[in-house]
Amino acid sequence: MLGRILVTPRSLTKAGLRAVPELRPLEEAGFELIATPAGMTPSDEDLASALPGVRGWLAGVEPITRATLEHADGLEVISRNGTGVDNIDAQAAADRGIRITRAAGANAQGVAELALAAALSCARSLSWSSDSVKRGSWDRWQGREIADLRVGVVGLGAIGATVAGLFRSLGASVVGHDPFTDLDGLDNLPLEELFARSNTVSLHAPPPTDGRALVDERLLSLMPAGSTLVNTARSALVDDAAVLAALESGRLGGYAVDAYDTEPPAPSALLRHPRVLATPHLGGYTGASVSRATSMAVDNLLAHLAPARVPIRHDSGSLP
Repeated sequence: MLGRILVTPRSLTKAGLRAVPELRPLEEAGFELIATPAGMTPSDEDLASALPGVRGWLAGVEPITRATLEHADGLEVISRNGTGVDNIDAQAAADRGIRITRAAGANAQGVAELALAAALSCARSLSWSSDSVKRGSWDRWQGREIADLRVGVVGLGAIGATVAGLFRSLGASVVGHDPFTDLDGLDNLPLEELFARSNTVSLHAPPPTDGRALVDERLLSLMPAGSTLVNTARSALVDDAAVLAALESGRLGGYAVDAYDTEPPAPSALLRHPRVLATPHLGGYTGASVSRATSMAVDNLLAHLAPARVPIRHDSGSLP
């Protein structure tokens, strides 16, 4: 045996590791696979029990803190089965010589399609219209067609670029904001101008490093009345109180959210608001996205732990 690999994403542990064909190359290379409790986000206690003696960790969205890594006496690499690594204390990992890799772009199509579906649902008031009929009422809201959508995409990485492409292909007017990336044929605007020009804004950027919310009362006040905000990226991007106030005032006509600080999130006035479309972190939860992300995460583990055994099939992102 080449050592133990810990697997913690809920999408992989739910059915049992042997039911996931994308994990087989690890066993074929000589690794032993272990998992935390099936279908659950592992607790600190679960991780403290599982980590000793582990060489590689195929990780999900669970917080990986300095305290957690103190139990990782033999860990060499953490391989995320997604793009985001802000759930990992990167400095603590670096201090212990642990590499962090990610499945860059693996879930871009799945997240982008959810963002598109959420934006269109809000534009046509589908969720709250359905609730009205189920209650025996007949409330109707006049909607917007795709050609009437002025979409601002914040963050033009793999996901944001795919979102922009989907909206443009359907006839929406699209602008973007990204200080590091441009897309051909897409205006890259200052953030304030993007919010002022867009009646639909979709977020696909990391949160600010200073801990403040990117989307606050000031930015929301620039949007046209009745606009839609879509957040499939990070809960820390938005000021929840400001979003709730914007919904109450009519500045926002709808808020779609698929990202939370904790999963499941605690009940709140924002999540209970009738014009909030809240989904349980469905963005990358498609068969194709899970398969791509798992294969890339496995390749990244093999590249660092057994590079001579299996060829690398995907490009990946790695942090030292």
